[in-house]
Amino acid sequence: MTPLEDRATGCVAGAAVGDALGGATEGWTPEQIVERYGGRVEGVVPPFNEDWRNARPIAPYHKGDGHITDDTLMTHALIRVYEKVGGHLDAYAMADHLVPELMGERRWIPELEAEALPLQRIFLAEKWIVARLHYGHVDPREAGTGNIVNCGAAMYVAPVGIVNAADPDAAYAEAIDLTGAHQSSYGREAAGVMAAAVAEAMRPGATADSVVAACLRLAKDGTRAAIESVCEAAAGLGHWEGSFETLRAAMRPYDTVADTYRDQGLGARRPSRTHSIEELPLALGLLVIAKGDYRDTVLGGVNYGRDADSIASMGGAIAGALGGLAAVPSEWVAQVGAASRTDLVAPGLSIAEVARRVHADDLARRRGHEAAFAALDRA
Repeated sequence: MTPLEDRATGCVAGAAVGDALGGATEGWTPEQIVERYGGRVEGVVPPFNEDWRNARPIAPYHKGDGHITDDTLMTHALIRVYEKVGGHLDAYAMADHLVPELMGERRWIPELEAEALPLQRIFLAEKWIVARLHYGHVDPREAGTGNIVNCGAAMYVAPVGIVNAADPDAAYAEAIDLTGAHQSSYGREAAGVMAAAVAEAMRPGATADSVVAACLRLAKDGTRAAIESVCEAAAGLGHWEGSFETLRAAMRPYDTVADTYRDQGLGARRPSRTHSIEELPLALGLLVIAKGDYRDTVLGGVNYGRDADSIASMGGAIAGALGGLAAVPSEWVAQVGAASRTDLVAPGLSIAEVARRVHADDLARRRGHEAAFAALDRA
């Protein structure tokens, strides 16, 4: 592989593996996770609830056993959109291409153990995309307004960072434009910063510290404050084991979601300039603790609980982009790919090819602009 392909496949496969491992522990506390599994989770584990079909009627999904969740379903859908468009995406691409991806073709859904439309698996904040754009005919640039403010856009936006590899500013701008059709406020901001984190991680010579620095330079309002708080706390910690109370304390002032994760007040997930989603700051904090190591970044997110699949998936995407495909344990890739009946590597190769084509087009356009401006400024 070229370095571009290596980092892209590491990012996409790394995100999927983190998603699958974290799916089993999503919604629980570190203490509950230890009690259920007899210790910390160190790989693929069974569902938290043995009777997973009936334990949560609103979400009767087979999480655990190596099954990818909606985070990866949406990521792969976005990659297919990039393949169709062959260029940069904006909010209209969400309406013209992502909506048909979600409601137009049946695919294997591991958590449903059946072929179904992706629309039938994605959760409420993502169903919003179809409701607003397909049925409501809302201007895509404004369609995210009014939605649940959560990590829904940030969880699948890593491909934007790959397409804009080594250019965090461009990744941030493209993600902010694209996800305006899905999210608003700090949910949309987190998507921009997550894309920037991946773009920086794709750069040769990038480190966990350079990723955090790029995020802090671009992030706004509560998102920036939360990342700074969590990463400062993380810098003094040596391992994710024993870190969770410190990280949660650093995040708590910026999070609208209560310590009792499923018992929310009226202020939860509403727009705010002073708040942030929890998932991205935690992923970055765990990346700092792990010094960019993939395994520890992901296992930290898995064992933290709460929105574990998205924390581990975001951390896995960034760490996978930093370290390349070899950084993602091959046994995890094989287990998750087999259990999910999904190729975890091919989508990374596909988005790398898109990135290569997009960069060539960008370069030609930039050179054309340079020549035109030079002619304008010639005496």
